Amino acid sequence: MTSATPVSDAYPYLRAASAGVRHHTRALTPREQTAPPPADRVHLDVLHAHLTALHQLLDHLATTTRPPHSAAGRQLATAHTRLWQSAAAVHEAFHLLPSANDTATDAGCHPERLPDGPPVLTICQRHLAAGHVVRRKTTPSDLNTPLHGHTTTCSQ
Repeated sequence: MTSATPVSDAYPYLRAASAGVRHHTRALTPREQTAPPPADRVHLDVLHAHLTALHQLLDHLATTTRPPHSAAGRQLATAHTRLWQSAAAVHEAFHLLPSANDTATDAGCHPERLPDGPPVLTICQRHLAAGHVVRRKTTPSDLNTPLHGHTTTCSQ
């Protein structure tokens, strides 16, 4: 007799995070003629935290999947790289948005000048920590390579 976890009970935190993202996306969808407010630095900071957490999860899954299932592990490693590219773009967008304290536009990475002061883990510190993992496991050419072989159809 096996005691496999039912699919509905598997990975409850990941399912809850996905549900939260879906709920947030629906909340941003305009129901009337008014447009939703544009993204602000706080919103992008939280989104970056979510992306770097997913990045860490994909790193772990790619590492553990690759030995027994090399093709699947390579695909997860590719997803890991693409997710890093997304997190890097969100980090850049964060610095392009004005803060409450900005008098001039400065797109530099200055955690000490964040609107509410530097929190325990700023977006820049988080990004640098995730970047360390990326540089350890990914080549610069992989990071700059566009997605190859992507199709919108399922292969099975």
